[in-house]
Amino acid sequence: MQRSVGRTLLCATAATALLVAPLVSVTAASADPVGTGLVITEAYLKGGSANQPFTNKFVELGNPTDSPVAVDGWSVQYRSATGTGAPTVGKLSGSVPAHGTYLVQMGSNGTNGVALPEPDSVTGLNPSGSTGTLVLANQAAALSLPAGPVAAGTPGVVDLLGYGTSNTFETAVATAGTANSVPDALTRAGTTDTDSNAADFRVTSTVTPENAAGDGEQPTDPTTPTDPTTPTEPSPPAERISIAQLQGTGDASPYVGKTVTTTGVVTAVYATGGFAGYTVQTAGTGGALDLGTHTASDAVFVYSAATAGSVTIGDAVELTGSVSEFNGLTELTVPSAAGLTKLATPAVAPLPAAVAFPRADAQRESLESMLVAPQGDYTVADNYTTNQYGEVVLATGTKRLLQPTEVARPGSAEAAAVTADNAARKVVLDDGASRNFLSAVNQSIPVSWLTQGPVTVGAAATFTKPVVLDYRNDSWKFQPTSPITGATPAAALPAAFSDVRTAAPEQVGGDVRLAGFNVLNYFPTTGDQLTGCTYYTDRDGDPVTVRGGCDARGAANADDLARQQVKIVKAINGLGADVVSLEEIENSARFGQDRDAAVATLVAALNAATGKDTWAYAGSPTALPASEDVIRLAIIYKKDRVQTVGASTILTDSTAFANARQPLAQAFAPVVTKPGKGKAPKPSAKDTFLVIANHFKSKGSGSGADADQGDGQGASNASRVAQSNALVAFSTAMQRQSGTDKVFMLGDFNAYSQEDPAVVLRQAGYTDLGPTRDAAEWSYVFDGLSGSLDHVFASKAALATVTGVDIWNINSVESVGLEYSRYDYNVTDLYRDDVRRASDHDPILVGIDLPGLTAPGGGTPGHGSDPGHGGGQGHGNPITNALAAIAALIAWLRSLLG
Repeated sequence: MQRSVGRTLLCATAATALLVAPLVSVTAASADPVGTGLVITEAYLKGGSANQPFTNKFVELGNPTDSPVAVDGWSVQYRSATGTGAPTVGKLSGSVPAHGTYLVQMGSNGTNGVALPEPDSVTGLNPSGSTGTLVLANQAAALSLPAGPVAAGTPGVVDLLGYGTSNTFETAVATAGTANSVPDALTRAGTTDTDSNAADFRVTSTVTPENAAGDGEQPTDPTTPTDPTTPTEPSPPAERISIAQLQGTGDASPYVGKTVTTTGVVTAVYATGGFAGYTVQTAGTGGALDLGTHTASDAVFVYSAATAGSVTIGDAVELTGSVSEFNGLTELTVPSAAGLTKLATPAVAPLPAAVAFPRADAQRESLESMLVAPQGDYTVADNYTTNQYGEVVLATGTKRLLQPTEVARPGSAEAAAVTADNAARKVVLDDGASRNFLSAVNQSIPVSWLTQGPVTVGAAATFTKPVVLDYRNDSWKFQPTSPITGATPAAALPAAFSDVRTAAPEQVGGDVRLAGFNVLNYFPTTGDQLTGCTYYTDRDGDPVTVRGGCDARGAANADDLARQQVKIVKAINGLGADVVSLEEIENSARFGQDRDAAVATLVAALNAATGKDTWAYAGSPTALPASEDVIRLAIIYKKDRVQTVGASTILTDSTAFANARQPLAQAFAPVVTKPGKGKAPKPSAKDTFLVIANHFKSKGSGSGADADQGDGQGASNASRVAQSNALVAFSTAMQRQSGTDKVFMLGDFNAYSQEDPAVVLRQAGYTDLGPTRDAAEWSYVFDGLSGSLDHVFASKAALATVTGVDIWNINSVESVGLEYSRYDYNVTDLYRDDVRRASDHDPILVGIDLPGLTAPGGGTPGHGSDPGHGGGQGHGNPITNALAAIAALIAWLRSLLG
């Protein structure tokens, strides 16, 4: 029987690929013998007919690639064998996992057969079982296809299957189907595509539907009944054993492949949600355990779709079934009701084991499938898949899981120790189900955990009810004792999360505040303004964000841009910064507009929100690089707080940034009102400081010298090192040009704090102003590990002015489900027009003291009326700050006296 490999492994792979590399985009049908695109792997077209194993018809898609492939906005289309008009369309959504499958449920001919595994998409298509044409299309609109062979590269066609006597096919039509009463399917040999339906597909009597979660079913062949006239040898009686004997003391049961009988008490039931089973534990076991002497688990997972609906927690049962290891989880498979007997004699209920989550696998194995009451502290380490699969990654203790190269040099023994510590402390809190809340069949079910409230990285998780410890998809997991969804009352959940959100960044002191902010592909040029764009779509099939096909990278249309923009505007205004470097903003020149059009749009929105002409931007310089990315860097500033000194400059003469964004430099000085005159004096060199915005090459791709070296730094490290060296030279040149040695280099360096690019900058004399490890603040979360890709590097002279630093955790720690880009993906509306998840990077804020600055409205420095300029001096020197405040107050009093 084919069964789920478990969706978490697949989705974890998909989640990682989404961050490291974009979803693969497949554009047109063509011969693909090496397997580099999606294909139709199986078409079962007789569901519900007499003798059929399944009630519904289906098409199964296969992904032979190393990356997930998004099918939002795609469709499966069907046209009759003799048809020449528009096909009927069944829309798709979600994605096909790397090396995985995707199940499209279609119509039915009757009521015969069993239900399919949970489909990834449900359509109303009802193809003929013997002849017709099926098309996998990368568009939702009906295709216009002429009769005859479909040429490779036909727009909209990703793959096509013409079968029987169809007039539309790839090279040659596939074999005609048999009668509807004969169970079979058209099956491709693997995922090889020779562009010939006749060569690629054959009729097989084995029907094997499998969804994106890896769930599959192989029902008993209804056409092969047991011959009553042929006696069979009686099976030997099943051996009676305890559950502890069944489990054994190793990582696999000594009874694998054998049929056994055992008894226990039902402690958890998963009749719905995909697990199709329950757990049983030996009566009276659990409670206060000594993990030093407790070597064999007293519980086991029972895989039994046939009986899961007939047991309840507390039932004493006797079970007979076969023992197996399913991807590391010991299971007892009970195939029918005959294998279950409810015992009349009450049994002593098991107690949850009051234990801390063990660091070692051997001790975890001794608790596999047992009821536990987790002891000690637990901290949310990751919530990336929470909105899709209802999982929350936890770390034991009060600290997050850390990127090894954030705190230790790549390849070092210290980095290896961090890796080992991460593995020892990681456990996943699941929802007792294998649902994909973003698949069409589940989007109407409220997503687990997030519906009841925020689940923020860094929050404390407190267990209020027992859970089951099991092993699924290469991860140890805490499962509730029954499946939960967003409709489960919060009081019924087994865990609760603390609120660690902050309304504003910490006060960092200083007269001027600088910040770096990644604005997550802020593109006022929306996809609907261009041709060729494809989209990620919501649960109604409406476009939300651009997926590919054009140069736009952001919102699909004006409504989506508005949702994105309001978050960015509130976050930037809420920072209380006076100068902000921006990364991932549209380079409007690529769309035939003024290069500054996008940043001008954002500045206008910021000013509209403040109700006055607060913000301006540093205009593009005259000299520009010969080639630029579609995203760029920009610098904005508050006009009544600082003024530009000279024009901005972009690095134009370095090949190091050929694969990244060239740094942008702008000198500033505080706006100082001359007492009694109302006129600002010319900035002096001692007041001037230099801001250089940066966005280095990402870690997601690279070859040759840029190939991933396996030391934790990712791909393209050589490019980032070259970019650091080029930045040092650029900074030196800009210091000479602007006449100041106070330099702040801000931005997304795509390097963690102990990686080579950061080391190059520190060795050149710059100090990384990121908070220390003890501050528990980092700007980015990837694959459950926290670290800072975003930095502010200060020269020696600039460092002397610094009063405080803060990373405002409003983005990386929040679920991706809160982003504008995930709007209306599930019936639970997680989007809010607030600062949360305005980006995937957190902004970093720095306070600096400069002489002579008077805050707006006549306030003293650090006590102005701007948002975020409240009292307090953050992490600064209190004596220095007090003296500066006194000096400013005296200057203000003198100005009042004339």
